[in-house]
Amino acid sequence: MNLNIIASYLQFLRKSHNYTQEDLAGKLDISRQAVSKWETGTAIPDLEILLKLSRLYNITINDILEPDIRPQRITDFEQISTIPERELKEILKQFDMDSLATALLGASPETNNFCEKLFPTIDFEMLRNKIGRVRIEAVEEMQRQIIFMVNFY
Repeated sequence: MNLNIIASYLQFLRKSHNYTQEDLAGKLDISRQAVSKWETGTAIPDLEILLKLSRLYNITINDILEPDIRPQRITDFEQISTIPERELKEILKQFDMDSLATALLGASPETNNFCEKLFPTIDFEMLRNKIGRVRIEAVEEMQRQIIFMVNFY
């Protein structure tokens, strides 16, 4: 049992169901900090919580503890253009457009154009102006989250 894989999988499950840590904590009647500890690999849910999670996500406890993880599809944000467009669009729809625009601040013009074509009704220029300047760490973190979701999708 690999705690890092379980932590990543729990985060993937939460995000793919569009729950914040606070949302999930409320559904499980626990603290947000407990959810955070699972997702960083510092703790693992107890059996009662694992049962609640399995019911919430409609999977088995074994699926949570031994997730079937595919090999990484991409390791760098610039590689997202290698993902089929329909699939990538479904993945990116899990993020709000401000988050996507933030990730694109650190991307090449080609990657920006590729993503902008996926969402032709979104005014990315307006989003970039609204976001303004952000720390590179914020851009990199958002890119990591997108890479993570692409690899788990």
